[in-house]
Amino acid sequence: MAGKTNLEELLSSIAPRLSPISYVFCCVQGSYGDFSNLKPLASFAEDEGLTLVIPENQAMEHNLAYESTFSSITLTVHSSLDAVGLTAAVAQKLAHHGISANVIAAYYHDHIFVQTEKAELAMAALQEFKQS
Repeated sequence: MAGKTNLEELLSSIAPRLSPISYVFCCVQGSYGDFSNLKPLASFAEDEGLTLVIPENQAMEHNLAYESTFSSITLTVHSSLDAVGLTAAVAQKLAHHGISANVIAAYYHDHIFVQTEKAELAMAALQEFKQS
């Protein structure tokens, strides 16, 4: 099934879902295979190192450094990777409320990582799309 591309349709059916898990972004040296036992939710290789998105308790258990904790909000609408403007609209809405938006797009959904202490505010802000 193809994802939606119409921005108005995407925003009106955004249906955010908040995960109860606190996540962290860690930068480690090595390859994904070296850290596969951590079962990262996401990873990305950069010149400076491998970024892992893992639950905070795993980072603490494995003594991995991190700066902040984040809550994951999944936009449950099936957005196409070809959709234009969804990430920008969400980031702008959250920025208006003083919330950073760290976005990871997967095949079916977009996942927004927000500061844990602002997660409920972010959920309320995203609900504003349904009121428009």
